[in-house]
Amino acid sequence: MTRIIAFLIVFISVTSYSQESEEAKVKLVVDTFFQGFHKGDTILLKSVLIDKILMQTAYKNKEGEDILITDEPNKLINAIANRPGNEKWEEKLLSYNIQIDGNLASVWTPYEFWFNGEFHHCGVNSFQLFKEGKTWKIIYLIDTRRRSDCN
Repeated sequence: MTRIIAFLIVFISVTSYSQESEEAKVKLVVDTFFQGFHKGDTILLKSVLIDKILMQTAYKNKEGEDILITDEPNKLINAIANRPGNEKWEEKLLSYNIQIDGNLASVWTPYEFWFNGEFHHCGVNSFQLFKEGKTWKIIYLIDTRRRSDCN
């Protein structure tokens, strides 16, 4: 009986540590994405993206209609690469909610976007990641954007 209890304690500890370790790896992928975004380093940013990533944005237009835009990843990458040196983009992530099941992870990150030190908009990023072998990559990114109701 003592062996069974000891085995269960070790098993639960290893399983918990493994899950936390995977969460740290997934968080690092999202953090790396934003390091590239903030520094204007498209090579760093692309290092955590799958080749055929799907990127979308959901928002309400001025008429209050719900809009869903699908963007080509190169649009974001080119905007980052060609950002004028006098522009500062800062996306402040407010929290991380990471869910993992096997080789699929979901990361929900509420954020505030600041342009040249001034608040511009807020919303939520939803990242979907796939783990191939030992490497997590972002396969899907959708964000919301709004200028009010940011609390």
